[in-house]
Amino acid sequence: MTSDTAVAPQDGSATDGEHIRRPRLADHVTVHPPTGAAAPWTIQRGGQYLRVGADLARLARAADGTRGHEELAALLGPPWTTAVVDTAVRRLVTAKVFDNGDPKRGAPRRTPRLKVVPPLTLQLTVVHPQRLLSGVLPALALLGLKRWGVIGALLASAGLAALAARAPELSDALGRPLPPGVYAGVIGAMLLASALHELAHAAVLAHYGGRPSRMGVMLFYLSPAFFCDVSDGWRLPRNEQRVRVALAGIATQWVIAGCTALAALLPPPGHWQDGMLLFAAAGYVAGAFNLLPVVRLDGYLALMSHLDIPHLRDLATTDARHRIARLLYGGRYRPELPQLRWAVPFGLACTAAPVFIVVPALGSFAPLLQRTGTAGAIVMVCAAGYLLWLLLRGAVRTAAEARTAGAPRWRIALSATALTAAAVCALLLVRVPCTVAGGYAVRDGGQLELLLPSSADRSAIRAGTPVHLHRTGLVRSTTTGEAVIASEHGTASTAPISALVPVAGTTLSLPATAYPLTAARTPPDRTGNAQLTVGTDTLAHWLYDTYLAPCWR
Repeated sequence: MTSDTAVAPQDGSATDGEHIRRPRLADHVTVHPPTGAAAPWTIQRGGQYLRVGADLARLARAADGTRGHEELAALLGPPWTTAVVDTAVRRLVTAKVFDNGDPKRGAPRRTPRLKVVPPLTLQLTVVHPQRLLSGVLPALALLGLKRWGVIGALLASAGLAALAARAPELSDALGRPLPPGVYAGVIGAMLLASALHELAHAAVLAHYGGRPSRMGVMLFYLSPAFFCDVSDGWRLPRNEQRVRVALAGIATQWVIAGCTALAALLPPPGHWQDGMLLFAAAGYVAGAFNLLPVVRLDGYLALMSHLDIPHLRDLATTDARHRIARLLYGGRYRPELPQLRWAVPFGLACTAAPVFIVVPALGSFAPLLQRTGTAGAIVMVCAAGYLLWLLLRGAVRTAAEARTAGAPRWRIALSATALTAAAVCALLLVRVPCTVAGGYAVRDGGQLELLLPSSADRSAIRAGTPVHLHRTGLVRSTTTGEAVIASEHGTASTAPISALVPVAGTTLSLPATAYPLTAARTPPDRTGNAQLTVGTDTLAHWLYDTYLAPCWR
């Protein structure tokens, strides 16, 4: 869901011309009256919404290109004067609400089908959701949102209880390899649930009289999903209506997960049940993640709508950045959200959110990506490089704002040097454990082999090095045995795909280097994951060896 698009006019000067002396409302701009007693007037320019007072709305409506400032002031009456009209006109010209009649001047660019939304979202518009709502709105009107909410809460709660009853089966499904068909079914069902999630946003907005504008697919932090633009929600008269629009998708997702968890009680243990349990658990987890207010997701949009503060996240991160700049460099800053005592902590959490999302994900999936060879290594280095770019961009931006705020150059240089020295010391002095990720296989003759992909650091392999053998699933890993390397001389071989990634029931294989292993007993699984701990190294060398070196090994 995307909705954080209400804008405010920016201060700025414009060259006096006919469009300033005799302003006219641009052809692509619409003035919307309040949709209810408590609703504001809004001026819509393309996909942007400017919330204004009644007086400014009257000015916009009266500006038809035939009246000068004195005539507009006389027509509108108090509190308007010629000087006030002049100031308001210039602000609206800067906001491209008024133009000179040229259809090309100031017209908003059409929202491209493919749109990049910082920090890490790529959106592709597919359909206009109004066409999909013809069968949904009558059902909403039949029972009303409150009754549907009660039904949804009961289904979601019952499904959560059913999932808890199947906890042993769910844990087993998360801790062992599953066939490709199960994973494909879960992914397909999650994409369908994501589409219904976004359609729920559009349906609730349309139920309240709004107009959802576009819907499509996106990559959100490298994960496929759907989106729906419900920016028209800013025209709704009450905050709680916008909150319900924001939370409608999570409610729908939890209802779908609840129904699936209940259905998983019926089939006997097997792949069907595994897939249904995985999908139900993923639905509940995805809904909970969507509630996080520090990421530009539904929870944030609900909080922003409840507080009625457009661009809450951007304003809070600006306050947080200014607080850091004042502590490090000095200077004087005007708070963006003085009415919120928690604006700075919230802004810090929003700033750190991409790091705390991507870093744990990299830590969890790094061994899996390492086992897939060069392709996985490239994914890791791209993600790590993006995080580094975010940190550097934030540091440069903070220093630039500090200089603008009057911080002395010597203090900025001193603080930047101290921070750089601390980072270098951490890279050179902090030591971390080094591991090598691979797989194992029990060959037909009973020989146990360690299998390393091309991206693994084979220079660290030594005879007698302990190797931990694991049964690894999508989330959980279980140690199934211990072995040691019998010889450090490897041979070219192939590795079953199930030895490197948690996929079962396929004959696919990848090129690998095989090393003989010696074990007190044969592990229960013929294939599985293997991990070696090969001592410790500096943080700098570990980062190089983990993220960069695998790309060209």
